[in-house]
Amino acid sequence: MTKLNIAEALQWASSMLAASSESAHADAEALLLHCLGKSRSFLYTWPERNLSAEQHKQFTQMVQRRSQGVPVAHIVGEREFWSLPFIVNESTLIPRPDTEILVETALNLPLSDDIAVLDLGTGTGAIALALAHERQGWRVTAVDKVEAAVALACANRDNLKLPQVEILQSDWFSAVKGRKFQLIVSNPPYIEEDDEHLEMGDVRFEPRSALTAADQGFADLFHIAAHAREHLLPGGYLLLEHGYAQAVKLREKLAELGYQQVATVRDFGSNERCTLGLWPG
Repeated sequence: MTKLNIAEALQWASSMLAASSESAHADAEALLLHCLGKSRSFLYTWPERNLSAEQHKQFTQMVQRRSQGVPVAHIVGEREFWSLPFIVNESTLIPRPDTEILVETALNLPLSDDIAVLDLGTGTGAIALALAHERQGWRVTAVDKVEAAVALACANRDNLKLPQVEILQSDWFSAVKGRKFQLIVSNPPYIEEDDEHLEMGDVRFEPRSALTAADQGFADLFHIAAHAREHLLPGGYLLLEHGYAQAVKLREKLAELGYQQVATVRDFGSNERCTLGLWPG
């Protein structure tokens, strides 16, 4: 096997991935960093450093998987969210930067340092654990219907040393009957079932049940909005992530259901990304 140094490995991988990825160079960097177990600065400080035979073999295999479309997060088994490392696998969605605006919005709400929070459809646990990391006094409960996702969220809770977060298997509110919260958050499925983008990019490797919803993507959003009223304390907030074109209809629905101060927040790409409402009780 011909020896490759870091610079040559990056160049080779970038060219290999150019036809299949819009972020070929970034993908190559992420895969090589995983193989080397180093920080990004190492790549450009020591470009002439040779890969070992084992590193070369592992890197080649990872690049081949990425060229077949497998998400980088699934190949390396990890994705950063809110500057925290999250274990990921095929059981649920890969955390996305767009969702960080939901976390930021929740943290900026006028809520006390000692509240009960519910995260519906937690997946990896990214939202719940990011909130718990920032607000140690918040009593956070995270639920998911999928058993494998619950196990993954528990693994991330343990890895991030946030034992105070309660994680339950639940079909939306089924496991929290009778309980009340000051904040309910969710990034539910909201993509239309026949959306053409489901056959593109990383979403091809993610479970459809975590992506799509009936009624033009609104079924789960509307279900949560309706039933959250039974679980919100007076003055509590509901905060939902949604698609960029769903804000107007969701705002109308929240107002119809009796929520007040309904508003939408844009993500870092200026798309309408999450909508909130205050429950007057």
